[in-house]
Amino acid sequence: MPYVICEPCVNTKNQACIDVCPVDAIHPVPTEGNFPLVDQLFIDPQTCTNCGLCAAACPVNAIFEEQSVPEEWLDFIDKNRQYFYGP
Repeated sequence: MPYVICEPCVNTKNQACIDVCPVDAIHPVPTEGNFPLVDQLFIDPQTCTNCGLCAAACPVNAIFEEQSVPEEWLDFIDKNRQYFYGP
């Protein structure tokens, strides 16, 4: 997984990352029915092209390259993957 959205996005869901993603890898978007039901945004690891635009745009510094995810947020690697592909 190239990039991972971590804890600072929880209950924030700032959409700056959605706006800059060139491959629409970040979900849910506000027009998706489950948008109000989830507490954060997620990056599809198979769609992400590792461009880094989302991390640069994130105003709450919630997005990290997988190998740079802070230790206290390592569980968000699986949370992002599971959102798209299940357990």
